[in-house]
Amino acid sequence: MAIGVDACAAQHQGDRKEQQDRVAILPHGRQRGVALAVVADGMGGHTGGALAAEQVVHTAKTNLDQFSSADESPQKMLESSMQEAHTMIKASRFMNEMDPHSTAVMLLLQPGQVTWGHCGDSRLYHFRGDKLVHRSVDHSYVEHLVALGKITAEQALTHPNRNVLLASLGGQEAPKITLSEPAELVAGDAFVLCSDGLWAYFDDAELGMMVAQNSARQACELLIDMARHRARGTGDNLSLAIIKLVDVPATKKVSVRG
Repeated sequence: MAIGVDACAAQHQGDRKEQQDRVAILPHGRQRGVALAVVADGMGGHTGGALAAEQVVHTAKTNLDQFSSADESPQKMLESSMQEAHTMIKASRFMNEMDPHSTAVMLLLQPGQVTWGHCGDSRLYHFRGDKLVHRSVDHSYVEHLVALGKITAEQALTHPNRNVLLASLGGQEAPKITLSEPAELVAGDAFVLCSDGLWAYFDDAELGMMVAQNSARQACELLIDMARHRARGTGDNLSLAIIKLVDVPATKKVSVRG
């Protein structure tokens, strides 16, 4: 059996006046089996956050188009995408009076392997079946407190400073970027990239179950509906990309749903 890709990207404005998240699944223009998933959560007042998040996706697409595994490691490509987006967002301060910032989480899919990186509190989850293999650690104040043992993960969910970030793209400080080592892919692997407007309403087990039991498109729809219901009219922008690795007959073409 060959491994195929079932993927979907989706978002909802929530109860905000403006959608400042951006999400995309971008195929490589020349290399078969290479694609990049990106979620960016913009911040910075009216239109500023949206422009910052848009810059993250634009820079990632430009770098993907130029990416060749023979010349550049996947970690270097992801790091360069975030560093360059940071520089461009920071430079935009001089052209307007906004204070733009953005988080970023990116996953680079290559034949047989996957690599990811993030800055801020937009997350990546790696499930195998419905079991969590890995979750990115937010660059946030509450995750710092959890790491120090001062609060529990459950307390972090309702902490008054849970939205305070220690790193983002576009700020005065150099961004903190966390990168994975390339991981081997197997059928049954699933990856979820999402902004805090989504992950705030689910624990790891529930998220894994929903992804395992549904197609990528169905999971996106169900998770958005559940998050909207649980937000009770106070929901943030929410965005997610789901990439599932599934067994397909060797003669069947790989399909990507969006």
